[in-house]
Amino acid sequence: MDKKIIFLSIIFSTIYFSACKTKKEEEKQINKPNIVIIYLDDLGYGDLSSYGATELQTPNIDALASGGIKFTNGYASSATCTPSRYALLTGVYPWRNKNAKILPGTAPLLIGTEQQTLPKLLKNKGYQTAIVGKWHLGLGTGVVNWNKRISPGPNEVGFDDSYILAATQDRVPTVYIKDGNVVGLDKNDSIEINYKENFEGEPTAISNPEMLTMKWHHGHNSSIVNGIPRIGYMKGGEAAKWSDIDMADHFLAKAQDYVKSHKKEPFFLYYAMQQPHVPRTPHPRFVGKSGMGPRGDVILEADFMVGEFIKTLEKEGILENTLIVFSSDNGPVLNDGYYDDAVEKVGNHDPKGGLRGGKYSIFEAGTRVPFIIYWKGKIKPQVSNALVCQIDLLASIADLVGAEEDLKDSENLLNTFLGQTEKGREHLIIEATSRTALREGNWIMIPPYKGKNYREAVGIEVGSFPYYQLYNLKEDKSQQNNLAKSKPEKLQEMIKTFEEIRGKKYGENSKDITFD
Repeated sequence: MDKKIIFLSIIFSTIYFSACKTKKEEEKQINKPNIVIIYLDDLGYGDLSSYGATELQTPNIDALASGGIKFTNGYASSATCTPSRYALLTGVYPWRNKNAKILPGTAPLLIGTEQQTLPKLLKNKGYQTAIVGKWHLGLGTGVVNWNKRISPGPNEVGFDDSYILAATQDRVPTVYIKDGNVVGLDKNDSIEINYKENFEGEPTAISNPEMLTMKWHHGHNSSIVNGIPRIGYMKGGEAAKWSDIDMADHFLAKAQDYVKSHKKEPFFLYYAMQQPHVPRTPHPRFVGKSGMGPRGDVILEADFMVGEFIKTLEKEGILENTLIVFSSDNGPVLNDGYYDDAVEKVGNHDPKGGLRGGKYSIFEAGTRVPFIIYWKGKIKPQVSNALVCQIDLLASIADLVGAEEDLKDSENLLNTFLGQTEKGREHLIIEATSRTALREGNWIMIPPYKGKNYREAVGIEVGSFPYYQLYNLKEDKSQQNNLAKSKPEKLQEMIKTFEEIRGKKYGENSKDITFD
């Protein structure tokens, strides 16, 4: 064969295979977008201007909603934080785990180290994984030495990197924990934590009210940190204690640093913000900005942080290859333990967005939350009425990255989350403090439960009545017209479905609701 022909054949073959390789690399990169979950705490369905709020403007979160998919029937699994976070990361209904309830700061790790989790799944597919922010899923095995490495925790259930607060901002320990170690701990000032009794000589909100800069309303009268009374007792660890007013900036910086240092390979970042959970402690530059007191101010603060984070993705050149999920762990509450003017200054703002109930409630405002998915250039902007839940993210993301998972509760709604169909779930079990109900189509059925319907301390209906409730949410989203008696066939149909999923003995273990 002519040497010239051989030479040209080699050249063309090289170009061809290089092109194929480049194309395969591009396809691989497209199939492995960065994945970010931005998760707020107690943000209500009506707390964003993109979801109808008129008294608050949240332009940065609104930009995600207008540039992506805004779900109008998006749900957390539960009306309280720990169960929702459990469902989000495991794809398992929290009512299947009897310990999936609001946890104290000393609770053992709720997720089994052998369980499949979203970070584990992604790690196995070549992702770097990290959590920055609120954890509240337990740490250790039940007896924690806060002065040594705490394990198991986020790092043992799939996260390569973790920078967290153990429980909530209103609970001790009031320290940051990086990869199992308390940040800034002075070994000569060891930390002690107790949720049952105080340490001798340590001031509390009851014994030393003059030390308070924030007055407690209910349940928050134990140790005082930064002038704020907390749940639980803490001694020591002075150098490691966080600054409440700097927390939002602190977590943002950690999230930004992670993006900058891990942008060359696909990553999963669970950015779990603390707002607008109590205690609401906006940085001074946000104080008074909303005119609605600290709760409104921290929502504006959170919106700003989201905007700054998105700017970082854009500046680092990875926004178009990043799938962003924005949501909240449960519905809103105004008075959740402190006097902070949330009730007095709410004005015309409706955090519930016209829904009934709120945090702790089996009514809609307990679990229906803002739910936005954004992927610049990949998802067509739209509003979707599909029924979706955070529990479905695990199965859907598994499909996105080519993982095969046999899951019982998490449904593969990838096409729905990418805006390629309006078909969502057929039905969903929602949960609120041991109560469960069935959402199916436009209907919701709530079984009879014991206990008080109204919790005076938080000013919220929890939905407990000694009879069945049936509502058509398309016609009655505020759940004012109980159709259980007038639609007996529909009621029986939903009871049958509910019992097939939940079991016929679902009510036997129900106890009176506790909140604190």
